[in-house]
Amino acid sequence: MNLAALLNQRTAYYDYDANESVDRQTIEQLVTEAMKAPSAYHLQNWYFIAVTTPEHKNKLCQVAYEQRQILSAAVTFIVCGDMDGYKRLPAALQPSIDMGTLPQILATSFIEGINNSHPNNPQLRRDEAIRSASLASMVLMLTAESKGFATGPMSGFDITALQEAFDLPEYLLPVMLVTVGTTTVPRFPSKQRLPVVDKLTIL
Repeated sequence: MNLAALLNQRTAYYDYDANESVDRQTIEQLVTEAMKAPSAYHLQNWYFIAVTTPEHKNKLCQVAYEQRQILSAAVTFIVCGDMDGYKRLPAALQPSIDMGTLPQILATSFIEGINNSHPNNPQLRRDEAIRSASLASMVLMLTAESKGFATGPMSGFDITALQEAFDLPEYLLPVMLVTVGTTTVPRFPSKQRLPVVDKLTIL
């Protein structure tokens, strides 16, 4: 299915077949593709938690205002932004340097730039974490849709309660939940968007 068809098909889904599961290989494939999303400085400042067991689904459901699709989805991804990702930028860039796809001089400029902008700017670190995790969430959803799954993005959860329930370090900011699973009823038609002229200025 091409991208236009995926975009036209995709709509948030709420009713999943609770008897279906997703194997580890598929979960890893979905995240591998999601990690191809862009990130500033090539930070790759995201982290994914795949919730698959009844115990952890119940725990997540409780901190997500009892949204029941978490219980029936095969997997719900907690997509986090890493607010301390700038500290790990040299390691994130090294594979590209080794492969010759990122010149050392450019990598050095990335590291110098981020060391000048991020350490004393918590708002910037939070903003970057949200941007990167959001882009990765969209790629994750489209990848899952391309494999025949239904998906649903969710922002309704208590961040602090989620961090505590899953023992997350302070630097990992939960940004989005993404449910993935098999449909039980026909999909709802995609909701209509406003006219493009209402949302676009061309200068």
